[in-house]
Amino acid sequence: MDKSQDTLLTAIRKSLAQVIHGKPDVIDLVLVGVLGGGHVLIEDVPGVGKTTLAKTLARSFQATFTRVQFTPDLLPSDILGAQVLNPKEGTFTFHRGPVFTNVLLADEINRASPRTQSALLEAMSESQATVDGVSHFLPKPFFVIATQNPVDYQGTYPLPEAQLDRFLLRIGVGYPSPQDELAMLYARKTADPLSRVEAVAGVDDILQIQARVRDVEVKEPVAKYLLQIVTQTRDHRSLELGISPRGALAFFRAVQARAVLQGRSYTTPDDVQALAGPVLAHRLLLTSQSKYGGTTADSIIRQIVQSAKVPT
Repeated sequence: MDKSQDTLLTAIRKSLAQVIHGKPDVIDLVLVGVLGGGHVLIEDVPGVGKTTLAKTLARSFQATFTRVQFTPDLLPSDILGAQVLNPKEGTFTFHRGPVFTNVLLADEINRASPRTQSALLEAMSESQATVDGVSHFLPKPFFVIATQNPVDYQGTYPLPEAQLDRFLLRIGVGYPSPQDELAMLYARKTADPLSRVEAVAGVDDILQIQARVRDVEVKEPVAKYLLQIVTQTRDHRSLELGISPRGALAFFRAVQARAVLQGRSYTTPDDVQALAGPVLAHRLLLTSQSKYGGTTADSIIRQIVQSAKVPT
């Protein structure tokens, strides 16, 4: 691992930690998403800092940031942009939508219609948007943080499996500890800490680290261990749908990204175990019997990880 990049990642962590108190694991998972070139779905109750986390991340590495509040009347053109007529010249000009940014916060993504949700599919998987048959490339890096409330489902449209599969990780933020919440109150006594966040890296730095992630060594025993977990989801009696090859590739890349975040040029079984839940659980489809019997995808992943043979 390059020492300067290691220092850079430490600085980004500190920048996020001064606003998001007591959540180092959450910060690391979001950074795994960024370094792995993927996207993150944050599923948690309102008011725990999901939007603040996205804004702080964008400010920490001089990235452009756009927030879109997803609502039932939101149209695909409100996200991607549209061709606008110039009446004087009789020509059309493409006006870019909010998707043309480095960090896109898709707030309450499950409140928009499936048609609007699907407008993000191409952007998330291919980093481009096609409008009226013309493809427009998005800025690099391009990173989506989407949020949804796991409690209030009234008037929402659950994300289909194909859309969920585009997210590298699904995470929760959770409530802070009493001590961290007290520190948060005093930190915001006179001003918002977000206003004091300064950029510690540029987008070029992030692109360089993303390139380095792909060079991280993954020994064959670790790769087989990863695939052992993936394969068991496909034959599990409580699951109707297991992990796809695309999910396995996402798992592989996330494991490489975590190694870089830990300052290593190689992966370990610990990387696989730490990311199995956040990377795999949202890609699983439970049988009706399991779902209504109280079983969760996270608990199934934990069982599989515990039963899988760890390489030595």
